[in-house]
Amino acid sequence: MSVTVRVPATTANIGPGFDCLGAALTLYNQFTFSELPVDSSHELEITVKGVDEHRVSRDADNMVVQAMETFYRKLNQPIPKLKIDIEMNVPLARGLGSSATAIVGGLVGANELAGQPLSRQQIADLATEIEGHPDNVVPALLGGCRLSASGIDRDWEVSELSWHASIIAIVAIPAFELSTAAARQVLPATYSRSDVVFNMAHLGLLMQGLSTGNPDWLKAALQDKVHQPYRKALIPNFDSVEAAAIAAGAHGVVISGAGPTLLALSNLPSAQNVAQAMKQTWESVGIETLAIVLQLDTDGVKISS
Repeated sequence: MSVTVRVPATTANIGPGFDCLGAALTLYNQFTFSELPVDSSHELEITVKGVDEHRVSRDADNMVVQAMETFYRKLNQPIPKLKIDIEMNVPLARGLGSSATAIVGGLVGANELAGQPLSRQQIADLATEIEGHPDNVVPALLGGCRLSASGIDRDWEVSELSWHASIIAIVAIPAFELSTAAARQVLPATYSRSDVVFNMAHLGLLMQGLSTGNPDWLKAALQDKVHQPYRKALIPNFDSVEAAAIAAGAHGVVISGAGPTLLALSNLPSAQNVAQAMKQTWESVGIETLAIVLQLDTDGVKISS
């Protein structure tokens, strides 16, 4: 049996939605899982091609394999002998949910090979358990823009948020990495009441701005006081790239996930100018940058046999 799973990249936080808000984007990693014959001399074969292919493990410590092993342990079944072919378009350690694509891809692939014993909700819960928080794995699995909050009768309640068709996402991906662990270490242990209220208000406004496309609401709503003021110091020339994007027509600029990729939101007529401005600003100080105009992915995981 063979199954192919395509998983979208994600952008998490989107300003004030720290650790609870994420959106799927039209950039993808693809995983093809093929069961090897039971008498095969190989337990596992992995091929990788595409972005950062040389950095992806071909052994059992590959995150896709780790997710699959978690799945099969839950079913009390052994993992079958597998060939996994990976096509990479989402760069590693850049704040675009590469680990989420691996986790979701592994779980969904395993679920298909096992005859779909788990529901999408169960896969989402298992992916969140592995990742530690839902902001990337939930939109990677389900698509769209998703707000996740802890539930009462279950671990998480997930709400899809409206995303106006006029809103375009531009990602500027610099040629340096920033680990999630390092990005979390710079955050304070406590916050003032005023900062908490600020983020509550701006998250509410962001939800309205995303649903209506109102540029004034988006410009105000993308502000944050929980993570960006601390993390932007880890990203060289953040302020210059932000200013260039806004001058080119962006509603605002935020750190995508833990960074260092920056996400700008704009309308379609300004999108290419915003992408070019962000790229040129970083490259003017010697930082090679890939800037891509993307849209919201509304499908999430796509499966083909």
